[in-house]
Amino acid sequence: MKILIGHDTYPPDVNGAARFTERLAIGMLGRGHEMHVVAPSTTGRPFTEEQDGIIVHRLPSHRYPLVEQFRICLPWEIGRRIDRILDEVRPDVIHIQGHFLITRLLATRARARGIPLVATNHFMPENLVDHVRVPRRVQLAVSRAAWRDCAGVLGKAQVVTAPTPRAVELLATSAGLPGGLAISCGIDAPQYARASSRAAAREVPNVLFVGRLDQEKRVDELIRAFAQLPADLPARLEIVGDGAHREDWKALVEQVGIADRTVFHGFISEEDLLAAYGRCDVFVMPGVAELQSLVTLESMAAGKPVIAANAMALPHLVRPGRNGFLFEPGNVDELAQHLVALLRDPALRAEMGQESRAIAAGHALDTTLDRFETIYHDVAGGRIVPIQRAA
Repeated sequence: MKILIGHDTYPPDVNGAARFTERLAIGMLGRGHEMHVVAPSTTGRPFTEEQDGIIVHRLPSHRYPLVEQFRICLPWEIGRRIDRILDEVRPDVIHIQGHFLITRLLATRARARGIPLVATNHFMPENLVDHVRVPRRVQLAVSRAAWRDCAGVLGKAQVVTAPTPRAVELLATSAGLPGGLAISCGIDAPQYARASSRAAAREVPNVLFVGRLDQEKRVDELIRAFAQLPADLPARLEIVGDGAHREDWKALVEQVGIADRTVFHGFISEEDLLAAYGRCDVFVMPGVAELQSLVTLESMAAGKPVIAANAMALPHLVRPGRNGFLFEPGNVDELAQHLVALLRDPALRAEMGQESRAIAAGHALDTTLDRFETIYHDVAGGRIVPIQRAA
């Protein structure tokens, strides 16, 4: 088949949705499909490139002033280019990964041309309000409008998916799109297990966070909890990623007196990320807007216990007392208590890490690819995938 995937973010962008889009394209290419991706240009100018056998069509883009790593495409600059791409590629299926600028144009074109359309949602309004600096007093109204807009675009698809049952439920209750399918983003678990097995033994345990340094990730809560560790409990905090609050949180680390035990790595390579998972002893995800959290899943595949906020889809991954702990968002004392429990007990970390690895095994990338491949064949063949309402 010829499959065209569209998204407003794609590597070298560093975020979970971009990484999933790339993995999906590579995985489908490996199954013999011709893969095309439509994404913003990395330079601003349009061009087409081949990456590992995938044809990537880069559209004219502009740097978004509030987020250094993010580029946006203006509809009046890309509409005709999208038409030309569709004329040349003639895809059997279009799969959009959101509802913003590129993807909404692809959804409209797919409907007008009769091209089967699949849509996956990675969006929550909480991911947006900090980036566009929405005043708190109007955030609820903006959130409702954003969900309506999301429904208007994704609703054009024959099949709508989201990474977890909670994310599917959210589409039904907030966007008015019942019948979505929960399909995990999936991971190649063995590479994370290998990274852990190669890690050298450490005298001082490592606590790790990976993700964007934006408000909804709440890394400040992790920093404050880490600062509460008893003086007789040595530990090291590693923070991987970048974002709008990096400087604020570096200042906080100084303020609470843990600068000598904290490292901000910024964006790092995939190889270095694997090494970070391998050497960590406890992974923490304090974010409250996670529709799945690939980085949490990756840490679990590396055999690590997880402490996560009891919010959104994170309870799908963290089973309290089995592979880690959940804490109520904002409860820094509770997060600190869980950190102490795990950092003081290597045997408990090992036991919970094994359970994490077992849970992660249920999110194999091959299973994800199987499900999407079946969907592509069904929509391209005119067969309707049975609608499944969220539980």
